[in-house]
Amino acid sequence: MRRTFGLVLAAFIAVAVGCAGDKEVTTQPDSSPPLTTAPTPRPATSSATSPAPSGPASASVGDVLDLKGLEDGEALAVTVVRVVDPARAEDEYSTPDAGKRFVAVQFRLKNTGTAVYSDSPGNGARLVDAQGQQFDSTYEGTAAGPGFPGSVTAAPGDSVLGFITFEVPAGSRIAKVQFAMSSGFAGNTGQWDVTAR
Repeated sequence: MRRTFGLVLAAFIAVAVGCAGDKEVTTQPDSSPPLTTAPTPRPATSSATSPAPSGPASASVGDVLDLKGLEDGEALAVTVVRVVDPARAEDEYSTPDAGKRFVAVQFRLKNTGTAVYSDSPGNGARLVDAQGQQFDSTYEGTAAGPGFPGSVTAAPGDSVLGFITFEVPAGSRIAKVQFAMSSGFAGNTGQWDVTAR
């Protein structure tokens, strides 16, 4: 199974080298209200300084981000449904290495494009801790719930739901979850802030 993922990954690397264009990180859910540019009036009797206007709301658990793939017609509405930290091992054979723990993230992927979505979601998922260290997914399962199979196929309009497992140092504080289509090689990456869970 791992050799199959390696072959798929090598194919995507070859495609990505030819398509290494601009990259962007999407952090604002579509449901966020637009920013107002007009200044907020202060009450005439107040001498306190008004707080600076806040920037766009960052996506968090439960928010949907719209992402595009490398090919025309590839698009997903991606939701981080749940983060289980720490996540118990699925069985006695699937345990984290010494000094590490499992974190399981449940994703909902809705195909909003015109092309069939066919990919390995775990290849495009990543965790970022408070120090900026990034962690790729692992093939181990957890007791958090059903994981995605090695390859997922969804017709336009269909949704799939599953957990992706990560193995991280025991002392790491997880801050962000990232996801990109096309096994991580797509031009834009969705990012959810999961610090305040």
